[in-house]
Amino acid sequence: MSQIDQSQRFLFDNTDVRGELVELDRSFAEVLAKHPYPQPVAQLLGEMLAAAALLCGTLKFDGLLVLQARSNGAVPLLMVECSSNREVRGLARYDADAIGDTAGLPELMPEGVLTLTVDPKNGKRYQGIVPLEGATLADCLSTYFATSEQLPTRFWLNADSRRARGLLLQQLPADRQRDAESREASWQHVSTLADTLTAEELLGLDNATVLHRLYHEDDVRLFDPQPLVFRCSCSRERSANALVSLGQEDAERLLAEEDGEIVIDCQFCNQRYQFDGSDVAQLFSGGGSQTPSETRH
Repeated sequence: MSQIDQSQRFLFDNTDVRGELVELDRSFAEVLAKHPYPQPVAQLLGEMLAAAALLCGTLKFDGLLVLQARSNGAVPLLMVECSSNREVRGLARYDADAIGDTAGLPELMPEGVLTLTVDPKNGKRYQGIVPLEGATLADCLSTYFATSEQLPTRFWLNADSRRARGLLLQQLPADRQRDAESREASWQHVSTLADTLTAEELLGLDNATVLHRLYHEDDVRLFDPQPLVFRCSCSRERSANALVSLGQEDAERLLAEEDGEIVIDCQFCNQRYQFDGSDVAQLFSGGGSQTPSETRH
């Protein structure tokens, strides 16, 4: 396997189809190190991380992509983010008493909803929503693209307790193939072959081997890999901005309720940011937030 987490694009030279492959080892391990997830929850979270990385490799934007799934089941929340810089983070909320050893998406997240948000630094924010009605997260995402009048796109996702992998295929606008029947035949050809890929193969083989296993009779170009890393976007400054957004009166009231110290925990990485009375006064006097006050030890 590769020594880095990565996404890697490929193209079929004679058809209007492109693809993306994603490998997540270290970044997935860092996500799992922040919270002790049961195996079924870790698997779902890994698949969603792989899906977000695949989408970031496919979409052209400068900003943040967020995948969020909510339900009334044993896993009420899955949330992952992938920036256009290919920095990923993720978390899950779950009820340990309600999770079985072999529970899948329909059992863990019944009547769920999946939300895809693209938040560019410049431009209009985009959001799409689809019910979690498939047997797998890959099915749900494939359905989302099939019903959103976008380019036909399919996903294959797998994860275990150590790694997460993903494969995406997308049909491009007509260029090399103008005939609709020929385009559909090519799309069915590459999709049907991808359906033969087992979880063991996707999790255990490197990208070049996966493509050879599936498409050794097709002309496929594999591009250079792009690295992926775990990085949380939390900071003391962002936590301070959240306090400022409350307004001085409410911030001081919260400070009194919390016995003189406001603690803000990042749910993604468990980093803790603490603000005492001097910190809060400094914030609202325009003194900034980078340096904690000297009154707190």
